[in-house]
Amino acid sequence: MKFDDYQTEASQTALYPRRLSNLEYPTLGLTGEAGEVANIVKKIQRDFGGEITDEIRLKLKDELGDVLWYISACADELGLTLREIAEFNVEKLARRHNR
Repeated sequence: MKFDDYQTEASQTALYPRRLSNLEYPTLGLTGEAGEVANIVKKIQRDFGGEITDEIRLKLKDELGDVLWYISACADELGLTLREIAEFNVEKLARRHNR
């Protein structure tokens, strides 16, 4: 799936207060979902001796999908596309790598 397609489809599921004028809501959702990812990774260390089981991988896939959704919603609020964010990031990383 391409970023543009994802962003279009994901935006059709966005139901939150003052959509397209409320950056705070998806930003708070993003931090919450990122925290869930971090909590699962913490439990990998604590409860599974660092082993990533198929079940844990599936949980992380689910939570990372939620992170992606909130990133997409933040981009929508800012009038940005995921593609332009990804391109900008890759260019930034390449400049940093070359230094």
